Amino acid sequence: MTEKKRMLGFSLKITLIVVTFLVMISISFIGSEVGSGIVGLKPISFLNVESPKYHPAPERPFHNVPVTNTMITAWISILVLVGIFFIGTRKMKLVPSGLQNFLELIVEAAAHFIEDPAGEKHGRWFFSVCTTIFLFVVTNAWVSLIPGFETILVNGEPLLRNANTDLNIPAALAVVSFCFVEYWGFKAKGVSYLATFFHFGPLWQAIKLIFTGNIKAGIGGLLNGLVAVLAGLLEIVSHLIRMMSFTFRLFGNMTAGMILVMIMLFLVPWVIPAIFYGMEAFFGFVQAMIFSGLTLGFACAAVMEDE
Repeated sequence: MTEKKRMLGFSLKITLIVVTFLVMISISFIGSEVGSGIVGLKPISFLNVESPKYHPAPERPFHNVPVTNTMITAWISILVLVGIFFIGTRKMKLVPSGLQNFLELIVEAAAHFIEDPAGEKHGRWFFSVCTTIFLFVVTNAWVSLIPGFETILVNGEPLLRNANTDLNIPAALAVVSFCFVEYWGFKAKGVSYLATFFHFGPLWQAIKLIFTGNIKAGIGGLLNGLVAVLAGLLEIVSHLIRMMSFTFRLFGNMTAGMILVMIMLFLVPWVIPAIFYGMEAFFGFVQAMIFSGLTLGFACAAVMEDE
C-alpha cells in the first residue's frame, strides 16, 4: 500500500511538472508578439522580444575605432582562458583538488586524445595548437550563451557577439591550422615532404625511356607519369580547400545556431529557448572537437611515413 502511495505521489509530481511547463509555454507563446497576433490579444510587455535581425558582417560599437564586437568577444574568451588557468595553477599541489584538478583532467584528456593517433613524439608537437584551437572555439561558443550577452548596446550596436559567427575568425583559425600542418610535414620529412605534391619521378622516367629508344615502354609509362603529376596537383588543391572547408563549417554551424536561438526567443520566450541553449552548448563543444580533431588528423597524415 505504501509503495502504491509512493508511485501515486511520484506520478502526481511528474504530472504537475509537465502541466506547469505546458502552461508556461502556452503563456509564453500567447504573450509573445507572434502568438498574441494569432489569438488577437495584446502582447505581454516582458515577453515581447524584438524581432530577430541578422547581420553577416560584425558590427563596430565604437564607430571611430576599428574594433568589432566579435573581436571584443574573442579577447574576452582569451582573458577567460588565461584567468582560469592562472588561478588554477597559481598554487599547484602535488595532490590536485578543485580547479587545478579540473584543469589537469582537461590537459590529460587532450594529451591522450592527441597521442593516441599521433604517438608520443608527434603528440607533443600537436598538443599546444590542437588544444588551444579547441579551447578557444568552445569558449567563444559558451561565453556567447550567457543571458544578456548581445543585449548591451553601444551607439545602437551590440557590444558583444559570438566570435565564431564572424567569418574572419574561423578563417584565421583555418589559416593557422593549415600553416602548422604544413610546418609539421616539413619538420618530420624535410624537403622530401614536397614529394607529397610533386610526383614528377614517373614522368621523367617515361621521358627517359622514350629518348633512349624504348618507345613502347616509355609511352606506357607516360600516361602513368601524367596521372601522378595530376594527383600531386589535386593534393595541392585539397590542402588549400581545407582552409575554406574549415572556415565555412565552423562559421555556418555557429551562425545557424545563433539564428535558431534568436528565432525561438522571438516565438516562445520562456522554457523552449532554454532547450536550444543547451543544444547550442553541446554543438559548440562538437564544433570545437571537429575543428581541432580535423587539424590533428591532417597533421598525422602529414608526418606519417609514405607506404
